[in-house]
Amino acid sequence: MSDEQAFSGSILRVFEARAKSGCAGALAKKFATTSADVVRNQPGNQGHFFGKSVSAEDDVFLFVSVWRDLNAVKARFGDDWESSFLPPGYSEFIEECSVKHFALRTDWRSGE
Repeated sequence: MSDEQAFSGSILRVFEARAKSGCAGALAKKFATTSADVVRNQPGNQGHFFGKSVSAEDDVFLFVSVWRDLNAVKARFGDDWESSFLPPGYSEFIEECSVKHFALRTDWRSGE
């Protein structure tokens, strides 16, 4: 099955990052500015939002973007679309990171 068949419809791209010790505030500022600029006004982008772990001991952040389809994700992030995209200046604040993609559905009864 091709990617287009397996992932038809909107795609949620979830970037998760754990801040280095003492860097949570700086990473949050980067997310609010640079990360938003990475997706804002890109063809196929349908929006974005941020999240932070509610645990006081866990400096994990999410940057989530919503895309029209998998082709829009690939157009923005290229051949490395399945890898984390770190704009300049991020690596100094991040301990570890990952990216995952999810097909958005409102009904799973179809079995796909």
